Amino acid sequence: MNVVIVESPAKAKTINKYLGTDYTVLASYGHVRDLPPKDGSVQPDDNFAMSWQVDSKSQKRLTEIANAVKEADRLILATDPDREGEAISWHVLEVLQKKRVLKDKQVERVVFNAITKKAILEAMDNPRQLDTPLVDAYLARRALDYLVGFTLSPVLWRKLPGARSAGRVQSVALRLICDREMEIEVFRAQEYWSIFANMKTPAGDMFQAGLTGFDGRKIGRHDINNEAEASTIKSMLESASFAVDSVASKPARRNPAAPFTTSTLQQEASRKLGFAASRTMQVAQKLYEGISIGGETSGLITYMRTDGVQIAGEAIAAARSVISQDFGANYVPEKPRVYSTKAKNAQEAHEAIRPTDLSRRPKDVARFLDPDQAKLYELIWKRTMASQMESAVLERTTIEILAKGAGKNANLRATGSVVRFDGFLALYQEGRDDEEDENSRRLPAVDDGAALTATSVDGKSDAIEASQHFTTPPPRYTEASLVKKMEELGIGRPSTYASTLQTLRDRDYVELEKKQLVPQDKGRIVTAFLESFFQRYVEFDFTASLEEKLDKISAGELSWQDVLRDFWTNFSGAVDEIKDLRVSEVIDALNELLGPHIFPPKEDGTDPRKCPTCDTGQLSLKVSRWGAFIGCSNYPECGFTRQLGKPNGEDGDADEGPKVLGVDPESGLDVSLRKGRFGPYVQLGEEAKPKRASLPKGWSAPDMDLDKALQLLSLPREVGLHPEDGKMISAGIGRYGPFVLHEGTYANLTTPDEVFSVGINRAVDALAEKRAKGGGRRGAAATPLKELGEHPDEGGPVNVFDGRYGPYVKHGKINATLPKDTDPKAITLEQALELVAAKAAKGGAKKKSAAKKSSTKKTKTANGESKPTAGKAAAKKTSAKSTKEVAVDASSDEVPWDDAS
Repeated sequence: MNVVIVESPAKAKTINKYLGTDYTVLASYGHVRDLPPKDGSVQPDDNFAMSWQVDSKSQKRLTEIANAVKEADRLILATDPDREGEAISWHVLEVLQKKRVLKDKQVERVVFNAITKKAILEAMDNPRQLDTPLVDAYLARRALDYLVGFTLSPVLWRKLPGARSAGRVQSVALRLICDREMEIEVFRAQEYWSIFANMKTPAGDMFQAGLTGFDGRKIGRHDINNEAEASTIKSMLESASFAVDSVASKPARRNPAAPFTTSTLQQEASRKLGFAASRTMQVAQKLYEGISIGGETSGLITYMRTDGVQIAGEAIAAARSVISQDFGANYVPEKPRVYSTKAKNAQEAHEAIRPTDLSRRPKDVARFLDPDQAKLYELIWKRTMASQMESAVLERTTIEILAKGAGKNANLRATGSVVRFDGFLALYQEGRDDEEDENSRRLPAVDDGAALTATSVDGKSDAIEASQHFTTPPPRYTEASLVKKMEELGIGRPSTYASTLQTLRDRDYVELEKKQLVPQDKGRIVTAFLESFFQRYVEFDFTASLEEKLDKISAGELSWQDVLRDFWTNFSGAVDEIKDLRVSEVIDALNELLGPHIFPPKEDGTDPRKCPTCDTGQLSLKVSRWGAFIGCSNYPECGFTRQLGKPNGEDGDADEGPKVLGVDPESGLDVSLRKGRFGPYVQLGEEAKPKRASLPKGWSAPDMDLDKALQLLSLPREVGLHPEDGKMISAGIGRYGPFVLHEGTYANLTTPDEVFSVGINRAVDALAEKRAKGGGRRGAAATPLKELGEHPDEGGPVNVFDGRYGPYVKHGKINATLPKDTDPKAITLEQALELVAAKAAKGGAKKKSAAKKSSTKKTKTANGESKPTAGKAAAKKTSAKSTKEVAVDASSDEVPWDDAS
């Protein structure tokens, strides 16, 4: 028997079918071990030794794998053919060696570039050993990301409250996005004019030519920058004579793009399909692992994490055959196209992403795929096919025109491009991030020296057109253009770009708006902090050089511990240097770096940092546990605050400061309307901790007046005493809207206005309805379906209730679900007691009360036997253990970034 380990259960099922009964294929479900999310998991002082942790789910799967390996003759590690796949195989092997189940069993490593029967059988015939350098590269990356995250993030938390975490690759990607935003903010539009002449040939054909020179001076696109100059040139051209100076036609060829790599697939899917990088990889994973077609599951594309552009010879031959069938022999180039790239590591030596069977046309498989899968498969199929098609043949024509008039000369040019043979363009054309104006018109035939006439095209437009324009700022990055930029700079690796971008969005450092990546204030502050105090570690060339070293590790040219040692020596020193830095120094640095963003110049030339409320204070960046904001230096005397961002931007009148609505008649303090980080609110007075109330949903800031503000500040409001127990009912507005409250039971009200008018009868009715539905807290109970009586041993009512998961019996803190098909109204007290006892014996009693009862009583089980339960000491021990587990879970919410995830 042979045991094969793959990553995915979907792959395991398909591969097992291909290999037959002599093989047992098991899935690891991805990584089986990871570094514990706590300090000390990587030990720099112990040659970067790492402590690995197996979670409960992985432990169960590893046990299953170990039990299977015990009975096997051979272990075949067949995880994905990349660095992470190699690492998973290494982890599995390490665990099995520690479990001592391998002994003298044969261990082999195979890789499948595609999940097809042929690819799998060929891989099984060509096993190899684990690629140790590739595993070393994984260890180096994992340790680097861990050390950066767990060393830098605590510094960030202490010096910049409200910030989340910082990571190695994400920080640099975030800097790219923030730098572009800064370029946009400091950009100042420049005026320029374009001048075109509508030309008519002696044969009556029309075309347009643009100005390229005037009076012996070359004219570039932005060289005419005022209306006066444009008018002068226009006037000259309106009275000028025109003649063709030269005509040049040159043939040109356009070659198809190479097949997809991970990066180019993400870029093109973003441009053409609107897919996020993470979505592209999710869909590609499904296509790779296999789709059921005609009752047989088979992978439709080759492995989707690759930097290689070459494809196998058999695939090239298949593509040429399909091209000939679908387009004709003239679309097949004389020689097959061979693409190559400089391979830096084993991952980059893989095939490009292509269909496993090029005869499977998109229309043939579309009915077996969901819409996203069909779109992505068609994109991959077309790109692969086009890469093997004949080049497009173009003819580019340029007409140079000389204009003479008023003793001056002007030069104009018209360009055109005509497709003589479409070639691969018949199937596919690569998308572009920054579309350029490309004149694809066919120009009319003219001879050198031919006279031309400037003529209005439609009788309405001018024969000579002078148009005003303004330069535009550089565009924000899209996911496609950012991936392209990161690849150009050598930052990260294409296989991790999707998770990098997703992490930035999960941390609320960037948002995706109209397909553009927009940095949020939280992300900009983190970037500014890192640029101010860890500049080297967010430099593009430093990150790229580190990637090169990691590639050399995977090629076996460098020791991974040596690379880590060089990095850690300098990095830990940089962290130590700022540990004693005061928060005020951090704020001063951020004020300086983010000045153009948070304190943009005002049109009237006044100081942009002058407080609009007190006129004497200076505005400055402030930090709190909830994040950063702008506040006055005269706090607490002046309570002006506003959100980050341009005060004259989307925040509207945020820079106007508090608006005083009037004076509270009871306290004599001012009541003001303000804008905060979480929206508009009203405030009473200017004390250090004034009373505040947020505006509820449906209330707008422009409609606020003193009466409404005082109503909000008066909440919670006492409605009256409940007639049953004489305890107070109150009304208020919470995070879920308006409510009435009595003894832990909340009942929703219809509108915020009802909070101020609800009477005792309406409140009691709302609370009764809520309790009848099973709502309420702290002992509030629903109406029972059936009252069975008192418990004979322990006392207390035993009742039947209807719950969200079906009917149940209840005694004290114990709820026992009724067996299926049991009529809740027909159950007897004896039957109910058996159910309650059985549930109690299984630990159904809740924590403290159950533990307290069990220290003095015995519980009857369903068969009538008495069984002693754990006493107070055991309950205390269990409680302590539970508390510890909760503390660990709570701390995991702020795990630093992991670039390898």
